[in-house]
Amino acid sequence: MGLTPVPDSQIATVVTSLEMRARPPLRPTPPSPFRLVHWPAPDSEKYRALFRRVGAPWLWFSRLVMAETDLRAILDDAAVEVYAVVDRAGIEVGMLELDFRHAATCALSYVGLIPELAGKGHGKWLMAQALGLAWRKGVARVWVHTCTLDHPAALGFYRRHGFVPYKRTVETFADPRIAGALPADAAPQIPCLGLPAR
Repeated sequence: MGLTPVPDSQIATVVTSLEMRARPPLRPTPPSPFRLVHWPAPDSEKYRALFRRVGAPWLWFSRLVMAETDLRAILDDAAVEVYAVVDRAGIEVGMLELDFRHAATCALSYVGLIPELAGKGHGKWLMAQALGLAWRKGVARVWVHTCTLDHPAALGFYRRHGFVPYKRTVETFADPRIAGALPADAAPQIPCLGLPAR
């Protein structure tokens, strides 16, 4: 059993891809104080701000470093649907992004709530919303991926909702805290080896 060194400036994670090949049985939607608001072609900075707020604890960074033209190509595509999770005061506290760009397939690109809401059962409501929107006419497969940088309960959460793992890969990337895409204190549970110790 060998170990592969990872440079201090890099992060390595194991990515698990999961899928559903049939619509799950209908269940009552869990009650929630939140609602989903569709954001058609959202403003880039508004989108990035919510992406950062939801994903920084898990080192979500891809959309933060993406060229503006590439991000707009995604957000302006009618086959990509972005939703904000909004509380009673109208504050965005989560996000859902569905990608229908491949025939008969929906990718749950991003599903998440702000860290303050973790472990309070709101994820069940959000997943019910996601699956209700994903399984529409013509969709034969819904898939999602998670990784070892995500919340420790994420993989089990997806499996409990009917997703079946089908592929595992290893991903390495430059630590986004070193480049400044995320603050140096983001995701303190993941050591940043490329910054001077404080």
